[in-house]
Amino acid sequence: MLQQYTKEFKYNLTLAVPVILGMLGHTFVQLADNIMVGQLGTAELAAVSLGNSFVFVAMSLGIGFSTAITPLVAEADAAGKKQEGKSALKHGLLLCTVLGLFLFGVIMLAKPVMHLMKQPPEVVALAMPYLDLVALSLVPLIIFQAFKQFSDGLSQTKYPMYATIIANVVNITLNYLLIFGNFGFPKMGIVGAAIGTLASRVIMVLFIWLLLRSKKKFHDYVTGFNFAKLESRVIEKIFSLGFPSALQMFFEVGIFTSAVWLSGVLGKNHQAANQIALNLSSMTFMVGMGLGVAAMIRVGNQKGLSDFKSLRRIAISIFFLTFLLMIVFAAIFFIFNQWLPTIYLNVDDVANQADNMEVISIAAQLLIVAAIFQISDGLQVVILGALRGLQDVVVPTFITFIAYWLIGFPTSYYLSLHTELKSTGIWIGLLVGLTASAILLYIRFNVQTKKKIAAA
Repeated sequence: MLQQYTKEFKYNLTLAVPVILGMLGHTFVQLADNIMVGQLGTAELAAVSLGNSFVFVAMSLGIGFSTAITPLVAEADAAGKKQEGKSALKHGLLLCTVLGLFLFGVIMLAKPVMHLMKQPPEVVALAMPYLDLVALSLVPLIIFQAFKQFSDGLSQTKYPMYATIIANVVNITLNYLLIFGNFGFPKMGIVGAAIGTLASRVIMVLFIWLLLRSKKKFHDYVTGFNFAKLESRVIEKIFSLGFPSALQMFFEVGIFTSAVWLSGVLGKNHQAANQIALNLSSMTFMVGMGLGVAAMIRVGNQKGLSDFKSLRRIAISIFFLTFLLMIVFAAIFFIFNQWLPTIYLNVDDVANQADNMEVISIAAQLLIVAAIFQISDGLQVVILGALRGLQDVVVPTFITFIAYWLIGFPTSYYLSLHTELKSTGIWIGLLVGLTASAILLYIRFNVQTKKKIAAA
């Protein structure tokens, strides 16, 4: 019985591991910024957290929208329709570029909101110049996502991974030179971290395009675009899949962003602790995201073949694999909850010792809650991936809104600001929202796949 699911593990991991490493690459850009900036002090770490909270919301919309490309390319590839795959990439690239520029403009217009959010004044002052450059980096990042989702759709998940590895080397190198002013470079603090992020994302786009162009299988797909000739049918298809997918990611990232803002109301140490716990849990979430992409690719392929029995079996095998991996991550967070936060701060810094010890203590408590929600978080994102592969996106969008904003956020708000739980209360709300999402999305998947099998 179990073997029909476990026999899929090897191929699922073959697809998912490069995606996971690529996704972790995006997170490592933030991890490098956080660890290096954390050496400057808790105010600087809180400023990076506040600036990134604006960028993460916009980034979620861009990345969510770009996921529409993968199931369309996967379905076209399985059906042997190469021209449809190229059309999905061309139109997706155009839409992602326009969306990236639009989101950059929105962030610039939204900057004054920082002054109205009851955040510590020194944190806001530090965050402003950092935000300008990191917001601009959204444009190349979302263009990269179009190429990434296309490559994933052809089951070639390793090439985006190579691009993110290169980007991380660039980012860490520039951080080292510009944050601290090493080797004669100017000491720019957190603005240096922002320059590193922007430069690394520009290089990431150039690298993946040149890499794909050099491969025979991809060359015809990624060259010879005629952007003057657009098809409204394809734009409508990408938009009908991409917009709900963007909202799904927006609703989830939005509730985690609200955690940054609520923790800022509690003070800079709560905000710094929240950033540490958020960064650590983001890394384990990327494993779920990678498996979600594997689910989207494989479900999209089976949909192209109209084999819904295999589609259901393969999807459930990925759910099961995710469940097992998330148990391991939960154990790591439980066991090392006191030690992990010390990676982010200079514990030998006498001047900031009291602040640093408080941040470590708060973060350790948050990691206990994060350990508990690992399973819910992993499962909900993988089930969403499977539903996207089915091109079922509208009802799941409503489910994510209900789970995060009608259940999770009110819980976070009440427990953090109206009880003694404070930051821990924020994360209990996240736990409740993620669990509700996982349960409701699985019910949706179960109903939809059984209906398709019965109709076949």
